[in-house]
Amino acid sequence: MRQRIFAPDRRQVLAGLGASLGAPAAGFVAGAAAPLPTAQVLLQAKPASLDLRPGQRATPIWELAAASHTKGVHLRRGDLCEVVFRNDLPVPLAPAWYGLNGAAVADPQRGRAPTAPGATETSTISISSAGTLLTDFRLFEDQLKQPARPLPIIAEETGPVSVDRDEVLLIEEWRLRPDGTAVPPGQDPKDSTPLYTINGQTSFELSALGNQRLRLRFINGSQRSVLAIKLEGHEVQVMALDGQPAEPFPARNGALVLAPGGRADAFVDTARSAQFLLHDGKEARRIGALMVTGWFERRAPLLPPRPLPSNDLPEKLDLKGALRLDVALGVPDTGWARTADFSTASDPAFRTKASRTVVLALKNPAPVATVFSLHGHHFRLLDKLDDGWKPYWLDTLAIEPGQTERIAFAATSPGRWLIESVVTDWAAPRLVRWYAVE
Repeated sequence: MRQRIFAPDRRQVLAGLGASLGAPAAGFVAGAAAPLPTAQVLLQAKPASLDLRPGQRATPIWELAAASHTKGVHLRRGDLCEVVFRNDLPVPLAPAWYGLNGAAVADPQRGRAPTAPGATETSTISISSAGTLLTDFRLFEDQLKQPARPLPIIAEETGPVSVDRDEVLLIEEWRLRPDGTAVPPGQDPKDSTPLYTINGQTSFELSALGNQRLRLRFINGSQRSVLAIKLEGHEVQVMALDGQPAEPFPARNGALVLAPGGRADAFVDTARSAQFLLHDGKEARRIGALMVTGWFERRAPLLPPRPLPSNDLPEKLDLKGALRLDVALGVPDTGWARTADFSTASDPAFRTKASRTVVLALKNPAPVATVFSLHGHHFRLLDKLDDGWKPYWLDTLAIEPGQTERIAFAATSPGRWLIESVVTDWAAPRLVRWYAVE
């Protein structure tokens, strides 16, 4: 008897991507018995433009925007947030969230197909942690006709944090053609020039008083490049990474190194005007400035910062009883697929029982750095001897060529979740697989 081969059509592929990523990864709540939302966010996918070449025609782009949030989207830990998403772009899309661990839901494997052009969808997500989140369309970049801007989301702590200012610095990477149009990621950037912005500006300025403590939420919104950002003449104290509090530590040489999609919350005590320098691995460039315009008089001197409130991730991981697996990033014929070809009919990278610790040995066989992202959970980066871990949590990691990094996480969120792999080459495709927590 001839074996029947299953070949999913485009709708099944898109629905599979939305189900495995858009819904569970954001903690979507299904069913009529859900409690009433405590917050609402109105998101819109729409055409836009940016002034990337001063004095010349603006560059057309696509963006994920938040209506009625002129000062950014601010939620609070513990919110049940109703998300109304309107798609005014000509391709099916769904926002993917980074930094949200999976929430316990009635049916975590139930998902939705991406929202059709001209349609509006309403869902609910659970904000289980405070931190710097990111939502964007990178999982649908095979369908994008223009580069698309991500949207930072701030989930505030339930208690006060002792800072004078709280600012988001979204770093973005562009590839501009001579005619001023931009090359979407995943396409050949031939004859284009790299350009970087902070908060959409080619020359960003942040004004502050001296003697203020700033909380700067640095986000690498680029799609392919590992970037280092430095504020000259200031100590940068790292307080959180990828939306999760860390034991405070000073950034080495004052520079933060972030993988694409990576986030770092840092405290900076302002002393003088200074430049923001960006290094893309080839050269350093001035990308903005801190402008100190006066002096802030305090009743008492600034003390070393205290750690941010915990999000209650597990203090310890059971490495002895862990499920251990090798994962070769992006290797052909091992289950990796372009996002446009992904289907949940494919075999999972692995399955695990809920509450078990999982240790992944991530191998990068590529000749350039490769970026790995884990959905549904945050992970610890293990020490080389595999007998401990770094004092922070991550959801995204850049791995050097030919190297292996080991990570561990507690599989606390039942459902189907994605893992991503993309090499740091603008033309490289984004690849995905999925794993199951049962």
